Amino acid sequence: MEDAAFPHMGESSQPLPRPCPLRCSCPRADTVDCDGLDLRVFPHITKEAQHLSLQNNQIQELPYNELSRLSGLRTLNLHNNLISSEGLPDEAFESLTQLQHIYVAHNKLSVAPQFLPRSLRVVDLAANQVTEIFPLTFGEKPELRSVYLHNNQLSNTGLPPDAFHGSEAVTTLSLSNNQLSYLPPSLPPSLERLHLQNNLISKVPRGALSRQTHLRELHLQHNQLTDSGLDATTFSKLHRLEYLDLSHNQLAAVPAGLPRTLAVLHLGRNRIQQVEAARLRGARGLRYLLLQHNQLGAAGLPAGALRPLRGLHTLHIYGNGLEHVPLALPRRLRSLVLPHNSVAALGARDLVATPGLAELNLAYNHLASARVHHQAFHPLRALRSLDLAGNQLTRVPTGLPAGLHILRLQRNQLRALEPEPLAGLDQLRELSLAHNRLRVGDIEPGTWHELQALQVLDLSHNELSFVPPDLPEALEELHLQSNRISYVGPEAFLNTPSLRALFLRCPQSGWAGPDGQGRAMVGCGGPQ
Repeated sequence: MEDAAFPHMGESSQPLPRPCPLRCSCPRADTVDCDGLDLRVFPHITKEAQHLSLQNNQIQELPYNELSRLSGLRTLNLHNNLISSEGLPDEAFESLTQLQHIYVAHNKLSVAPQFLPRSLRVVDLAANQVTEIFPLTFGEKPELRSVYLHNNQLSNTGLPPDAFHGSEAVTTLSLSNNQLSYLPPSLPPSLERLHLQNNLISKVPRGALSRQTHLRELHLQHNQLTDSGLDATTFSKLHRLEYLDLSHNQLAAVPAGLPRTLAVLHLGRNRIQQVEAARLRGARGLRYLLLQHNQLGAAGLPAGALRPLRGLHTLHIYGNGLEHVPLALPRRLRSLVLPHNSVAALGARDLVATPGLAELNLAYNHLASARVHHQAFHPLRALRSLDLAGNQLTRVPTGLPAGLHILRLQRNQLRALEPEPLAGLDQLRELSLAHNRLRVGDIEPGTWHELQALQVLDLSHNELSFVPPDLPEALEELHLQSNRISYVGPEAFLNTPSLRALFLRCPQSGWAGPDGQGRAMVGCGGPQ
């Protein structure tokens, strides 16, 4: 009798390999997913696998004999393991001739693999401890598109000049959060996105970006760039550049030679003291200019300095010590953001040059009601959002545009609310009056009458003793916390059937009414 369980002569007594490793999942015949199984050794994988995920384990080394069997592998995900350079033999990937995507981020590599397959399209070595790249790590790979090397310890000496030789299709390169001191030369001319933020870069060598004519995004923020580290040719050959971030550097002037294709220029957190029109003439297509937290002062943005930027949409200049709204701004400007300055007055013609403004933010300046002209906002017929928080206003400004949707007046010194300034604002949806000293007696009858579209009203942190009457019918959200309200009667919200959110919390301690749940009576400061 033949025992079916006993191997025939010439057969191996070893068990047949499982089509799917124990505890892993194999949703398709060519896919093996062993994510997050606390594996410490590389499992035995069927040679038919094309997509293998081993991320979020504790694997320390890659055995060559296991990898060499997987010649059909296209995707290998080793993200978040404990693989060191010692556990990665030089020949580890030489048999993976069809591999297109490899992810080895969040491991313990101190040097990059010396050899990676020619077939690769995406390589992710981010968040390791890499200090050195080799010529064939990324070189001679005609299909390579994306390389991620951010959050390593790479300096310029660890990046050879021929690191990308023969890889002429790379479009995305991330070298952020490393230790580079200058922009590396000989980068792929095919680049479209280049991330170099959070390095130690103080200089872009002349000609370093002369071949990158396809570049669309360049991130150089959080470096040590000074004016002497750039010249008029640095960006001049980047004929497709749309986004340039130079924020958090040490620049004292707007860089020269900006390309006309540029749409977004971020210069915040530098040391710029003056903006010259001549430096912006080349960037006529600029849409967003961010200049916040520089040192412009009273004279750093002279009238007409931004006139070459005819298509400018958004201007951020908060935290610059400005004493007045800049004059002769581009006529098509839609968003003007200049809080935390020293603007103390608004004249009748200060905003006449920007009739298309939809957003105006003048929060945390020094505006007083007596120095805001009654026609200051009259030219702004397209205005939808007005932020005047944190000023010294004692009353709501008059002459507000009828199309206003959002009005923020919190943290002022308002003493009264009258119907007249709010008349005609039948499209207003959000009104913030928090952190003033308003009492119910300061709110004149009819104040809310024309606010037919108001959905959000914030009256928190005032001195109200009861819920104001005749609230707008469309109201959906009402903030009354941190007032002196001691009683809420059943009739308080009869006229607000759409109310969905009501905030009545006391500043420190309070008390609830007879039902013990605060549904009818809520007290702040003790029962009345």
